[in-house]
Amino acid sequence: MISSGSAARLLLVDDDEEACRLLGEVLEREGYDVTRALSVDHALLALDGGRPFDAVLTDLRMPGASGLDLVRAVRKRDPRALIFVLTAFGDAAAAGEAIRAGAYDFISKPYDLAALRGAIAQALERRRLSPPDATTAGSGLPAERRPVLVGHSPAIIEVMKTVARVAPSQATVLITGETGTGKELIARAIHSYSDRAAQRFVAVNCSALAEGVLESELFGHLKGAFTGATVTRPGLFREADRGTVFLDEIGDISAAMQSRLLRVLQEREITPVGADTPIRVDVRVLAATHQDLDALVKQGRFRGDLFYRLNVVSIELPPLRERLQDLPLLVHHFLRELATQHRRHPVALDPEAQSLLLGYAWPGNVRELQNVLERALVLAAQGVIGPEHLPADLRERALPSLDSQRLPETVQPLPLAEVEKRHVLGVLRTTQGNRERAAKILGISRRTLLRMLQRWGEASG
Repeated sequence: MISSGSAARLLLVDDDEEACRLLGEVLEREGYDVTRALSVDHALLALDGGRPFDAVLTDLRMPGASGLDLVRAVRKRDPRALIFVLTAFGDAAAAGEAIRAGAYDFISKPYDLAALRGAIAQALERRRLSPPDATTAGSGLPAERRPVLVGHSPAIIEVMKTVARVAPSQATVLITGETGTGKELIARAIHSYSDRAAQRFVAVNCSALAEGVLESELFGHLKGAFTGATVTRPGLFREADRGTVFLDEIGDISAAMQSRLLRVLQEREITPVGADTPIRVDVRVLAATHQDLDALVKQGRFRGDLFYRLNVVSIELPPLRERLQDLPLLVHHFLRELATQHRRHPVALDPEAQSLLLGYAWPGNVRELQNVLERALVLAAQGVIGPEHLPADLRERALPSLDSQRLPETVQPLPLAEVEKRHVLGVLRTTQGNRERAAKILGISRRTLLRMLQRWGEASG
């Protein structure tokens, strides 16, 4: 898809005619030859028009065929195509799907024009330097069978982009973050996007097992190797052969266990307890910890060589308190899943319960949110979750949220879709109606905020 002319040719696809025109003008001033298309169908006609394009920039959500459909169509024409997905509807699942479908990058609006121009220029230069047969194609599970990572905050979008990029490789990945942030979910997502997805994913909590038990669990043992070893066990590394082993809380393993694990990563072989001959294994290792391994290395409590073997790629998960804009989506997702799990009808949140959820710091992160919502759903016999269904310590520690209000005398069920509306309007109130500042806080464009307000009948003034 590389053109032979001096000016790089870009195909810009967006159903918003004004946005398409303005961005096109910006890129033309940079010296690019820009072709505009207002739909995927028009984009495909341009792609088949004879002259090749150096890069494609496409919106994600458009009437008819989507930006993801276009990504797949372009990739079929040229596996090495440079494709940027631009969207105001940033969400982690879309970011992952875009990267996995073959997009070079996923950029949420409102984007920094200077950064976007730099990203395009850098991608074109890397494309020029890359080997002719370089591709990013991968396999993995169908989308409906992959773990769901919920959110549209910039931090979560970056996490999912990294997951999608690292999954097709064989690299060891170290996942860090506070307890309850979803480290195992990320590990499962990496596995599900990889070419090992059809094989086993084995998760081991290293902190829950004594050293001797952990060694036997991971590497197996021979019959009679120790008291109680009445049968030979292969161990989880052999059971997960050609699959993935996830070692959670890796920072808690002993020095002796660190040495054994280092050998596994270096030599790709294990020695069962009681055996003399090592056994080859083909396993991808993913690890996670809530501890600062770099600090443990400096303190002499963790092997530096093992740390570097584990930390080929690192993914840091932000705590929930730093991505509260994802809370409405998480609440909706968990309540829908929990209702199905407990065979209950969908439930609603009353305004005061919503205010408490938004005003709480969530020290236990996403895991605590899920547990709180499960408790509330079970207790809410009338199908409406009120403050009385939330834990007492949450009610006591929650600060008044941006959207707090008095509870009406008669509580009316509030659809879960209203949670996001109330959060957006609350942020707008804190900015005293300044839409530019509110949009920046929310991580969306001013145009998207205006569309939301118009849909809710709040656009006056």
